[in-house]
Amino acid sequence: MNVLYAIGEANPFIAAGGLGKVAASFTRSIREKLINCRLVIPLYSDIPDSMRSKMKYIANISVPVGWRQQYCGIFEAHVNGTIYYFIDNEYYFKRSGIYGHYDDGERFAFFSRAVLEMLRFINYPPDILHCNDWQTALIPVYRKLLYGEMEEYKNIKTVFTIHNLLYQGQFGKDVFPDILGLNSWDLPVLEFNGCINLMKGAVETADAVTTVSRSYAREIMEPCYGNGLDKILRNNSSKITGITNGIDTQMYDPETDDSILKNYSCNDISGKAMNKTALQKLFNLPVEETIPVIGMVTRLVDQKGLDLVRAVIEEILCSRIQMVLLGTGDALNETFFLDIAGRYPGKMAIKIGYFPDIARKIYAGADMLLKPSKSEICGLSQMAALRYGTIPIVRETGGLKDTVIDYENGTGNGFAFKTYNPHAMLNAIRRAEELFYNKQEWEKLIKRALSCDFCWQNSAEKYLQLYKQLLNQE
Repeated sequence: MNVLYAIGEANPFIAAGGLGKVAASFTRSIREKLINCRLVIPLYSDIPDSMRSKMKYIANISVPVGWRQQYCGIFEAHVNGTIYYFIDNEYYFKRSGIYGHYDDGERFAFFSRAVLEMLRFINYPPDILHCNDWQTALIPVYRKLLYGEMEEYKNIKTVFTIHNLLYQGQFGKDVFPDILGLNSWDLPVLEFNGCINLMKGAVETADAVTTVSRSYAREIMEPCYGNGLDKILRNNSSKITGITNGIDTQMYDPETDDSILKNYSCNDISGKAMNKTALQKLFNLPVEETIPVIGMVTRLVDQKGLDLVRAVIEEILCSRIQMVLLGTGDALNETFFLDIAGRYPGKMAIKIGYFPDIARKIYAGADMLLKPSKSEICGLSQMAALRYGTIPIVRETGGLKDTVIDYENGTGNGFAFKTYNPHAMLNAIRRAEELFYNKQEWEKLIKRALSCDFCWQNSAEKYLQLYKQLLNQE
């Protein structure tokens, strides 16, 4: 079985966020299932020279973009056992930044068409084209509407994964005749609410659609989570599956992580206390082992529940608690929490920005991780926290609901609340705080967290079964 994974970004070449991290981990885990899996991304100018030097030229071709023919260079690199392909066009990709350009619709229409055209030149006929988010949403559309009857394409199955339903690839209807190159009778596939919606087209045309957590697959069919696409998703519910993402357990490993002060494991958790001391010193908080430390590693936006935290932050801090916060986001939240840290210097500390080594220090040194998201497609920080024996406090939504089970009578691996309400969150914090002072039960909970298994191999096995089902190999 050959799988080609098409995505807008991928480590170690370039990543704007979690999507790029997922790509590398996913392809490695699929290969460990003895499945051929290669990856294709645009050849951005922001890819560093050290990584560009690993690429070799394969071919150059012409790719239709509406009524035009555009140059496309094809390059290849072998890194960490994975073969990467790169789609080159300086007009579209020789500019700073991955996304956010005025012509993103045209840029990624070109990329999607180029991926399909490339297949004739790389000696790698895929059985599965696995596409991700709106940047590759036109691949299943083109495969079905333009390439479906061609001999070398007709047996290819397409999988489309929704990582972020908020960004659907919506553009004015003028892109349809000028850029997409489709027939007029194909317009209903992509038209939605008076515009062209690329994600809607992928949902309609892909052979299978996945989301990155089981609960989120159900939630997005409801109006409050569907971001306008809930009806389309309900109409296609028979081909939608939720498969929870994993985390890179080699990167997040308290036994080997060289960014933390002292390594530790489920068999010996004594090193966790040393990492707590180091964290308190790093954030200039009083060093006190008996005070619970709550960490937050998050984007500072209200979608992540920051409005709940703002509403009760002083009630949280009136207790014997310390908080450390790492993240960046909108000005309102940055200013608010910097002000709180200034007013409560021995209780609250914040660092604006995202620094992976500091994030891992928080996962290792904090006692609890607070993640009260309004919605959460999957979420990685709660799984990383559990990997380090730090107890998550979350709202029951999306991937948080799938990975964190509320503590009750000695079971569960964290604390959860259902209602999106600041005092429901505060109650969950108080329950965690109360258990913290029961040293014996808290240590049991830490060990239970450390034993949780969120490795990518579990997720890869589910994708493998989906692929086999599409190819009638079961």
